[in-house]
Amino acid sequence: MPLAVVSFYRFVDVDNPDAVRARLQEYCDERSLLGTILVASEGVNGTLAGNGASIQSVLDLLRSALGLSDKIEGRWTEATEPPFRRMRVRVKNEIVTLGRPDVEPQKHTGKHVSPEEWNRLLQRPDVLLIDTRNHYEVEVGTFPGAIDPQTDSFRQFPKFAEELAAAHPKRPVAMFCTGGIRCEKASALMQELGFEEVFQLQGGILNYLESVDAGDNRWQGECFVFDTRVAVDRDLAEGGYVQCHACRRPLSSDDIESPAYREGVSCPKCVDELEADRAARLEERRKQVALAKARGTKHIGGGNR
Repeated sequence: MPLAVVSFYRFVDVDNPDAVRARLQEYCDERSLLGTILVASEGVNGTLAGNGASIQSVLDLLRSALGLSDKIEGRWTEATEPPFRRMRVRVKNEIVTLGRPDVEPQKHTGKHVSPEEWNRLLQRPDVLLIDTRNHYEVEVGTFPGAIDPQTDSFRQFPKFAEELAAAHPKRPVAMFCTGGIRCEKASALMQELGFEEVFQLQGGILNYLESVDAGDNRWQGECFVFDTRVAVDRDLAEGGYVQCHACRRPLSSDDIESPAYREGVSCPKCVDELEADRAARLEERRKQVALAKARGTKHIGGGNR
């Protein structure tokens, strides 16, 4: 029987994150759920897998605990195998790390735009279209004409935003990310920097691909996702990328053909960055995996980080 999987987030003031964490951990453990939930003073962000009714009860608990007047929406999918090994609820400074906990999307954020409205925005020549994701994600796919901030982490986005505000203070901006959470926080930052017209794609790229007909789909390439699929195509089917075990970046077929690629050890994107001791550990792990495969068993030492 397939497992239900839901990804969700909500920006909302949380008075006592530690108390919410403890309550959630106990509640999820009692229902044998797997996944991760982050709790911060700015809200909650998580992905859960297990029985659908049990997951819904967690969302209902959160609604009550956080004093929300409406339900927490999530993106529901299914999995044939558990996508997580354990259940972890953690308290963090931010539920998505911008490095600016003073930015408060729970109080103000950009205008949410439906996928249908988004296509009309893409046709406006005055709009600055901004991909808020990391550069390695943008390389896999993006919308035509989108600006790549060239970031390696979301923490670097504020510097890009400040430079953009100095160069184009009056331009409308439209932002997007994988599921909506990063561009929601980024849109609050943009408003703080003085941008008056700020738009964000409702539900992110995944909602767009799910909602828009093939003939109206403006997405180019694949979409990087943070699970075992690595990337999905325009039909949300598993794409053609694999992930480097060392640096976690997505690899195309050309990357895999490179002499710098060693499965489980290195790729063209990290071979010059890899320290010798880590390379040795990864090489030893690769050998153990190969030996276990030859024996018909599963290597259990060390996993994905």
